[in-house]
Amino acid sequence: MTIPSCFALVPAAGSGSRMGGEAATRKQYLPLCGRPLIHHALATLCAVPRILRVFVVLSPDDGDWDRHDWSALAPKLSPLFCGGQTRAESVRNGLRATAGQVRERDWMLVHDAARPCLATWHVDALIDAVGNDDAGGILALPVADTLKRADGEGRIAATVARDRLWQAQTPQMFRHGMLRRALESCSGVTDEAGAMEMLGSRPRLVAADPTNLKVTYPLDLQLAGWILQHRGVAI
Repeated sequence: MTIPSCFALVPAAGSGSRMGGEAATRKQYLPLCGRPLIHHALATLCAVPRILRVFVVLSPDDGDWDRHDWSALAPKLSPLFCGGQTRAESVRNGLRATAGQVRERDWMLVHDAARPCLATWHVDALIDAVGNDDAGGILALPVADTLKRADGEGRIAATVARDRLWQAQTPQMFRHGMLRRALESCSGVTDEAGAMEMLGSRPRLVAADPTNLKVTYPLDLQLAGWILQHRGVAI
């Protein structure tokens, strides 16, 4: 039996509206420690020996990609200009575009372009924990804070029990063929695990840590910079 290989896919066709959608620079290209924000995650994925290739899904009208130097990542990196209007659509399009290069039972690790502080040990932990489990798995963080549900007036409506609640992160790791079928059937989801769940799958939760944060608001960019600097990333 052929051993399944690992690949990565990074959807990066969005504009990052919560960072300020009117800005000329899309969020994934904002400067962070001397590089575009997206470069850090791509460099980490390319540095994982078990990942054979890293596909980045860009908007068809992306005019920023070629303005940056990706030569250091070139041996593993493949841009795909087939992004859609939503994350799910971009991932689905990316899976379609890679079908000729990736086998159905190969693993695809889907990672947020806006999580620049991904480390190789995060990726290795996910791959090791998922193993040969066809349900796949995701990096996630157990919820530590007390959760409140709001009403329509900005007041507390209820306190939500945090027992067994996890905050989903990425990468999210699934078989290429299974994930493609899930997203073809369930396009209105916010992450890949959600599509798999709707088809009855129960992906594994793999504990990560808070440093694998998602840059959503301007302050997050400063925090990401602090994390990367303390890992020795030069500015």
